[in-house]
Amino acid sequence: MPHVNTTTKPWAGRFNAPTDAFVEAFTASVDFDRRLYRYDIQGSIAHATMLARQGILTQDECEAIVSGLETVRTRIDDGDFQWSIPLEDVHMNIESALTALIGEAGKKLHTGRSRNDQIATDVRLWLRDEIELIREGIERLQATLLELAEREAETLMPGFTHLQVAQPVTFGHHMMAWFEMLERDCERLADCRRRLNVMPLGAAALAGTTYPIDRQYTATLLGFERPAENSLDAVSDRDFALEFTADAAILMMHLSRFSEELILWSSAQFGFIELSDGFCTGSSIMPQKKNPDVPELVRGKSGRIFGHLMGLLTLMKGQPLAYNKDNQEDKEPLFDTVDNLKGSLKVYAEMMGEVTCNRARMRAAAAQGFSTATDLADYLVRKGIAFRDAHEIVGKAVALGLREGRDLAELTLDELRAFSTAIEADVFAILTLEGSVAARDHIGGTAPAQVRAAIARARHRRANR
Repeated sequence: MPHVNTTTKPWAGRFNAPTDAFVEAFTASVDFDRRLYRYDIQGSIAHATMLARQGILTQDECEAIVSGLETVRTRIDDGDFQWSIPLEDVHMNIESALTALIGEAGKKLHTGRSRNDQIATDVRLWLRDEIELIREGIERLQATLLELAEREAETLMPGFTHLQVAQPVTFGHHMMAWFEMLERDCERLADCRRRLNVMPLGAAALAGTTYPIDRQYTATLLGFERPAENSLDAVSDRDFALEFTADAAILMMHLSRFSEELILWSSAQFGFIELSDGFCTGSSIMPQKKNPDVPELVRGKSGRIFGHLMGLLTLMKGQPLAYNKDNQEDKEPLFDTVDNLKGSLKVYAEMMGEVTCNRARMRAAAAQGFSTATDLADYLVRKGIAFRDAHEIVGKAVALGLREGRDLAELTLDELRAFSTAIEADVFAILTLEGSVAARDHIGGTAPAQVRAAIARARHRRANR
């Protein structure tokens, strides 16, 4: 491999003394921004191609640059590349390697651009691809939830408000609630991708360049919708990173809520589900334990992503236009957010595919807590009683059940009629759990038929996305 000069910096002409060794290490970003190398090279190839098209580079120079960059990319891919801290970042490492490889033509690559517009372009290119991978991860989890919802479309369980038994629902209906939360996440990320798909390259340091560049052509080569309109904004804008991290925080909040329910449901106190052994761990001291470590860790990672959002907001809040060195601090939280989001989605899709339901335990829990009380009130309303009066009647019936230790369905007809003579023998059909869920037979309702219809609509939406 040709020697790369790692001591002389491309910007050193104005300086009379070398950078302090500690400052050099402290300010370098190559340890983390090197992961952008494919996008840096992609952007450089497009930039060189545009420069040649505009007559700023000769065709021979362009071909040498493109060939050299492809060689550098192959070396990095193969792990045969020497990254240098003194060269500070991914851009200068690649440019120095290119110049060592092809000579003078390599020094011309940076014509008409700055590291300011270069890094803004690299991060957008990278994040654009990562958003697609994250959306694929969401869709895999959604597909798993649809299969689980279909399998458990008739499985009865208690629906909760305030973590108190409220009304019976089906487990399939509950899984479809999770699906809808993820659907919004997918839409938010698609919207974020649309907004970030604007190219900063050509803004140079902050004011544009005096060279006759064609930014629209470069944008087309890189798959951007258009070039950024304002050079100052182009190099200093990190709204796309903030928006993505906000979307990621919402998605992780959803996964954290899922985790909380899985942790509760798999506990001995609930016993609604069992997580596969492959997604749990044991205790070093208590041999009986089966700990839901995966959902617990995902729940914990949500706080980490929330922190990244707060960190990025704080990073940007005091910056004047245009680029400032502060912005070097945007990449590590962004990288960490992407890595943890992808990992959480992957493990969730695999874990939910192996969840098993304790249907008897779920049904027994749904039968507790007078979960069909609202059904009785609705029954009385259909008999001509005002809802507020029906509410009071049912409240008195529940009070009797509490004193007697019996659910509403276990009270006798005479006992129920003592509260209202409008109650007749047909009341017991609506006091059953099955009758309660089946009665909610409308779009968005928990009736098994509606759950299956919702699954069909969801699959149609996914197929036509």
